[in-house]
Amino acid sequence: DDCSIPSTTLLIVKYTCLPESIIAAACARSGQRVLHVDSRNYYGGNWASFSFSGLLSWIKENQQNTDIKDESEDWRKLILENEEVISLNKKDKTIQHVEAFCFGDQDAAEDVEEAGALARVPAAGTSVAEEVAEEAEKECSPLESSVPGAENWESEKASSTDPASAEEGNITEINSENESSHNTASGESALELGKPEATLSEVSAQEPKKITYSQIVREGRRFNIDLVSKVPCSRADVFNSRQLAMVEKRMLMKFLTFCLEYEQHPDEYQDYKNSTFAQFLKTRKLTPSLQHFILHSIAMVSENDCNTLEGLQATRKFLQCLGRYGNTPFLFPLYGQGEIPQCFCRMCAVFGGIYCLRHSVQCLVVDKESGRCKAVVDHFGQRISASYFIVEDSYLSESVCVNVCYRQLSRAVLITDQSVLKTDSEQQVSILTVPPVDLGQPAVCVIELCSSTMTCMKDTYLVHLTCPSTKTAREDLEPVVQKLFSLNAETEKGEELEKPRVLWAVYFNMRDSSGIDRNSYSGLPSNVYVCSGPDSALGNDCAVKQAETIFQEMFPTEEFCPAPPNPEDIIYDEDEITAEETGFNNSPETKPESSLQESSSRGSTGVKEHIEE
Repeated sequence: DDCSIPSTTLLIVKYTCLPESIIAAACARSGQRVLHVDSRNYYGGNWASFSFSGLLSWIKENQQNTDIKDESEDWRKLILENEEVISLNKKDKTIQHVEAFCFGDQDAAEDVEEAGALARVPAAGTSVAEEVAEEAEKECSPLESSVPGAENWESEKASSTDPASAEEGNITEINSENESSHNTASGESALELGKPEATLSEVSAQEPKKITYSQIVREGRRFNIDLVSKVPCSRADVFNSRQLAMVEKRMLMKFLTFCLEYEQHPDEYQDYKNSTFAQFLKTRKLTPSLQHFILHSIAMVSENDCNTLEGLQATRKFLQCLGRYGNTPFLFPLYGQGEIPQCFCRMCAVFGGIYCLRHSVQCLVVDKESGRCKAVVDHFGQRISASYFIVEDSYLSESVCVNVCYRQLSRAVLITDQSVLKTDSEQQVSILTVPPVDLGQPAVCVIELCSSTMTCMKDTYLVHLTCPSTKTAREDLEPVVQKLFSLNAETEKGEELEKPRVLWAVYFNMRDSSGIDRNSYSGLPSNVYVCSGPDSALGNDCAVKQAETIFQEMFPTEEFCPAPPNPEDIIYDEDEITAEETGFNNSPETKPESSLQESSSRGSTGVKEHIEE
């Protein structure tokens, strides 16, 4: 029998990634009934954040190439004669070429333990996934709760002196603590890294504390390691850069003023709409240094793939965000990127959404006559009906994606012992853009996080490197790692440490399914919507726009993710106020429940506003 759900139900199939989580929250907020399922035992999918042991388990899982086979085909008996099925993949195949290495100092301990997780210490410079992950504990317990993120709150309490901040949206603004020391964190970083005389790798002459691998494992819950890192912050004013002459700064100001109102002057860019943004910049009265500065440090777009309109939009967005929350145009989420999807899942749960982790779906059931999807069949053999279905791209079968052409991202995550930037402050978030060495190669975005972001243990830094793939992740990114960091486990006595030392590293390729036209998928029912995984952009614009577009297609008359009303603005009738003052309230609609529901969702709704800005 069908597990019937009202026709207003939205069924989220496969994955609690950011786009799906935003859609689920928006639908629940507008009064729809939502069932959100994920075959994994943690929230976020490829947007998730892990403790160190959790990441080791993730590495091992993605190094195994075995496919998950159906133990039983009994569920096919639920399919009627006038129905057909669209099978879904049982295993996520978006992650490839995973390689992990340990470069940290070894101590005498053979076995080290992290909050119940046991890990063996491997030899320096060797692959750690097979030796360590086998004993590592899964980070997020598979709680099937109506309040997602509950399992993470325990981790937050263990790793934070102020866990309350995590429950209020986990979004913080980190301003530049020493503006003069952050000149290299602005556009200057992109300029200097491309030159032999770059001084970005200079650090304090004082030798940093030695961190052993066993310490990293023991303090593993202090880490919140993102599979994809976005929304960086801590950027000094672009006009403080010493790399630009005063004349160039005037030229830059004139160009940025044009970018703010470029739509009012279409004649100035109309002829270059089909050109790249880099080509358009060459037609303006800008020096090569300014062109480089704008491309990599303000617009922060690809030199080869970004067209003129996209570049102008990116530049305007950067300028519009300046000064909104201090002197930086960026915000960074405490405890990692994985907290943002969970915030929206919590918002959905507050408005009645139901969550089921470790709950995989076998197939979509399609009516042959109407061509619409009627239901899904889960791994229990249960048939669940709904009106709309959301599925993450990675679980569509090859027969559906036969005409889809995917891009790939190259990712690396490093744990280091020092900051790559010379600064008096030990607590900072920095972003560098490493220009391509060869023409046609992509630039590499480097984001460095300190321990105050609650993403790594004290006296260490977490470094994320990302670029569009041309080869495997290690082949794409290792040259940049070698340029900025030292991979030697030991340094000779008396030798000055000129570069931060890499203690541990992982490389992997991730599928970029953003920007794929819906018509590229073969035989997809009209009421089945596809969400993409993370893209290569610095922010979350793509995910937010995709979520809003899908929501409006399903419910065109509903407002997308409206903010809850301020309790002070709610007007109550005189009878209710009198009853409150006397301690009695006979009204069937009690104020406390309404207020609690509205205020509970405020933090999550605020996250949407932060993401867009």
